[in-house]
Amino acid sequence: MAEVEVPAAAVATTTPEAAATEGGPATEVKGPHKLHRQWTFWYDIQSKPKPGAAWGTSLKKAYTFDTVEEFWSLYDQIFCPSKLSGNADFHLFKAGVEPKWEDPECANGGKWTVPCNRKATFENMWLETLMALIGEQFDETEDICGIVASVRARGDKLALWTRTASNEAVQVNIGKKWKDVIDYNDKITYTFHDDSRREKPSRGGRYTV
Repeated sequence: MAEVEVPAAAVATTTPEAAATEGGPATEVKGPHKLHRQWTFWYDIQSKPKPGAAWGTSLKKAYTFDTVEEFWSLYDQIFCPSKLSGNADFHLFKAGVEPKWEDPECANGGKWTVPCNRKATFENMWLETLMALIGEQFDETEDICGIVASVRARGDKLALWTRTASNEAVQVNIGKKWKDVIDYNDKITYTFHDDSRREKPSRGGRYTV
């Protein structure tokens, strides 16, 4: 289900199982490993905005996938944060959900945010989160919209977006599970998108774990 934004070369032409048999004895080639749902990678390479340009004009849908093989091909060749220059974002969201506050699935939600100043750690946390999402490792997976990796000169960060910000119990469970997934010991905070829209974020965030 490729979008035109991604070069055809970015998609593996053979599965790992098929590649492993090249030059060897003929063996049965297994089919692709289907995921529970479809996911979409997005990217946002930010430059100086044109006067009057609306927010999100640089946000582009890259590729929708639903197999383990497609995920690894895309991650290895394109969607590693180390491949991003400054002021750029990668997003992985459930198919059909746009990484925007205005999207119906995100409108009443919020996000957990984790800052990171070490590139190797940042990339590992991003990958661990991706695998947890596509592997449906969160008990509250239906409340999760997606994850954003933001590369900035002043410091990188990850943001896990969820649907129902007002449900504190669900958000706290998600936050605790995410910290386990990425092996993060410091406190993290949850902010409502509504607070961000009004440019009046609650001091220290609404929830903390």
